[in-house]
Amino acid sequence: MAVLLDFEKPLEELIEQLEKAQETHAKGNVDMSDTISQLIKKINNEKKELYSNLSGWQKVQISRHQDRPYTLDYIKAITKNFIELHGDRNVGDDKAMVGGLAQIDNMNVMIIGQQKGRTTKERQYRNFGMPNPEGYRKAKRLMQMAEKFDLPVICLIDTPGAFPGLEAEERGQGEAIAKNLMIMATLKVPIICVIIGEGASGGALGIGVGDRVLMLENTWYSVISPESCSSILWRSWDYKEKAADVLNLTSDKMFANKLIDGIIPEPLGGAHNDPETMYKTLKAELKKNIKELSEMSPKKLVNARISKFSNMGSYSDSVE
Repeated sequence: MAVLLDFEKPLEELIEQLEKAQETHAKGNVDMSDTISQLIKKINNEKKELYSNLSGWQKVQISRHQDRPYTLDYIKAITKNFIELHGDRNVGDDKAMVGGLAQIDNMNVMIIGQQKGRTTKERQYRNFGMPNPEGYRKAKRLMQMAEKFDLPVICLIDTPGAFPGLEAEERGQGEAIAKNLMIMATLKVPIICVIIGEGASGGALGIGVGDRVLMLENTWYSVISPESCSSILWRSWDYKEKAADVLNLTSDKMFANKLIDGIIPEPLGGAHNDPETMYKTLKAELKKNIKELSEMSPKKLVNARISKFSNMGSYSDSVE
């Protein structure tokens, strides 16, 4: 049985019944096709009900699901001839940040993203998707290479944050992220950023300045995680659900506040429930945006990008 989240527990009994019916049918003793069809219909109806009104915290849970596709899964599924490029030419190769040259159908692109791991060993190897400064410097190097060869840049964002360790700060974590913001603001090629999972703090923003910033439906993007926000405001993680709602970190709230440019729908039950459909949807969205942005001149691209980010947020002048 697939791993169910807390709010999906009402599906557990129906899924067990479906698996038993499918097993009986496979043995060939009894024709269970009608029962299987009815159970599938019930499960889909229950999912539609559950997923029609998700809270912020529930979307955070979905974004962290252990079976959710990661950056390398998307690269393998939607690109061909991927050549991974390594190293920042300074310290080393950060395994939490991956990137390289690839093709989406007949389009040459530079694709970059944070990579998590599934097993304990992989998670340690990828540092749980938390890049060090050399990861952001690698990303910067690849972006500048893309500009040199006139290639669109695709950034897939999925990180709980930049690595907060002492050694990362000693090597200039803040400076590395800040330099990326500056480089991306003025890069003369199209940049498309997609939050595919978690989009936390400067760790996400370090590869998040783009002409198009998109979010998958069940992802989050915020200056801080719900748990950390809860621990700061209430001195406890017990209020993480309340924090998730207050932070307005979900895709619909981010779009309503004009902080992202669009939402990419996920299959019913989340991207992990039907990865193949998710791959096709994302690929189509990337191709559409690359085509639109490639028709703009470099000067127009940069001016529009700077203008977009400069106009974010709201303020008022007080009169003395």
